[in-house]
Amino acid sequence: MSADMFHLGWFFEGASPQAWGKPFTGAIGRDWMKPDFAMDLARSLERARFDYVLIEDSSYVADAWGASMRIYLEQAIAAPRQDPAVVAGLMLQATSRLGVVPTLATFAYPPYLLARLVGTLDQVSGGRVGWNMVTGSSTRAAQNFGMADQHEHDKRYDMADEYMAVVNGLWDSWSPDAIVADPVTGVFADPAGVRTIDFEGEYYSVRGPLNSGPLPQGRPAIAQAGGSPRGKRFAAAHAHTIVTHVSGVAAMKKYRDDIRVHMVEAGRDPEDCKVLFLVSPIVGRTERDAQERLEERRISSEAGVDALLAQFSKVTNIDFSAFGLDSVLGESELRTNGHQQSLDQFVAQYRGRTLREAAASAFGVHSGCVDVVGTPESIAAQMDEVMQEVGGDGFLFNSPELNRKTLAEITDGLVPALQRRGLTRTEYRHEQFTDNLLDF
Repeated sequence: MSADMFHLGWFFEGASPQAWGKPFTGAIGRDWMKPDFAMDLARSLERARFDYVLIEDSSYVADAWGASMRIYLEQAIAAPRQDPAVVAGLMLQATSRLGVVPTLATFAYPPYLLARLVGTLDQVSGGRVGWNMVTGSSTRAAQNFGMADQHEHDKRYDMADEYMAVVNGLWDSWSPDAIVADPVTGVFADPAGVRTIDFEGEYYSVRGPLNSGPLPQGRPAIAQAGGSPRGKRFAAAHAHTIVTHVSGVAAMKKYRDDIRVHMVEAGRDPEDCKVLFLVSPIVGRTERDAQERLEERRISSEAGVDALLAQFSKVTNIDFSAFGLDSVLGESELRTNGHQQSLDQFVAQYRGRTLREAAASAFGVHSGCVDVVGTPESIAAQMDEVMQEVGGDGFLFNSPELNRKTLAEITDGLVPALQRRGLTRTEYRHEQFTDNLLDF
C-alpha cells in the first residue's frame, strides 16, 4: 500500500552557468545569460506536473574561502547570478500552471517595493507566483546595500515577523472586488474597497495602500527554509511550503512533526503548509548503471572538495580553508551568524572525521536528506517508502550537475514512475499556485 500523493518542487540554483565545466552542459559557458535554459526547465517541470520551481539567489560575489573571490569566480560558484524576479517573469511566461517562487531577501527590499513586485508577478501570471522569504545572512550581501553587517540571527526573524505584517497588510489593502470597471457609472475602482494600512512598527513604517491593485491569489504563496528553533517558529507562522535539508528519515519526520506543532501553536491548520525535503536522485538505466554513477559522484566530490567547502563557507560565513582539509571536525568550536541548522547538522553528523571526508560525503555523495539511487522504478519505490515513514508532504529536487540530460532523467524518467504508482499528480486541478499546493 503506497503513501498518499505527495508534492514535487525543484531547487534551481539561480540564473547562472549551471554545472559549468561538467559533461552534457553544452554551450552554457557562452549562453548562460540567455533565458533559454531557465525557460526549458520550467516547461519540463510543468510537463511533469511539479508544484513549483524555487529560484535560489544571492546578491554578492563571495570571498569566504581564503579571503578571496578567486575560487568562486573561477568555478562559477554562485556567481554570476541574475535577478530572480526577472527570471521568474520569464519562467511564468513560458508556463501556464507551474508555481514560480523567486528568492527575495527582506534586507534588500523595502516592504512596499517587495509587496508591489511580487504582487505584479502574481497579476501577470494569473496567480502562480510565490515568494521564498529569506532574511539574509551574509556580511558581504549586507555591505552591498549600505549596511555594515547583518543583524543577529534571531533579531532578523523578529524583524521578519514585522515585515510580514506589513506586506500582508499591503496585499490586503485592496478588496478582491474593488475593481468594478463599470462603463455605465464610469467608475474603475471602488474607493471603499481600497484602504491605507498606516503601519507603525519598531522596524518599519508604511502608509499604503499598494498602487498596483489586488492580487489574483489575494496573497502569494510563501516559501521558507527555517531550520533553527527561531526559524522553525517563523516558518510555521507564515509559510505555505517549507523546504528543508535534514539528514535521515528520523530527522525528516521529527522536523515535520515539530513544524506541525508550531503551526497549531500559531493558530494554523498544519495541512496549510507542505514540507518538502531535499533530494538529489541518481537515476540509472539499470541498478548497476546507477551505482556506477554514484561512484562517479564520489570521485568527483573528493576531487572537488575545495569547491564544496567554499560553497559551505559562503553560507556559514566561516573560512574553512583556514582549518586544513585533514583537520578533524569538532576539534575547533564553530559559530555562525549564517545558516545555523546547516552548520549544526554538519558538525553533529561528521564529528571526528576529517574535513576532507566530511565535505565530500555531506555536500557531494550524500547531498540530500536521503540517498535515492537506482532505476526510475526502484527510486519511486524508495521515495514512496520514505514518505510513508515521514508522513508527508513531498520532495524538493536538486541536481549538482543540472543540464537538460539530468533534468529529463527526472521529469521524463522518474516522475512517470511516481505517477504510475499514484504518488504524484498527472494533471493540475487548479489554475492558481496555492490552490494546487494545498490540493492534497
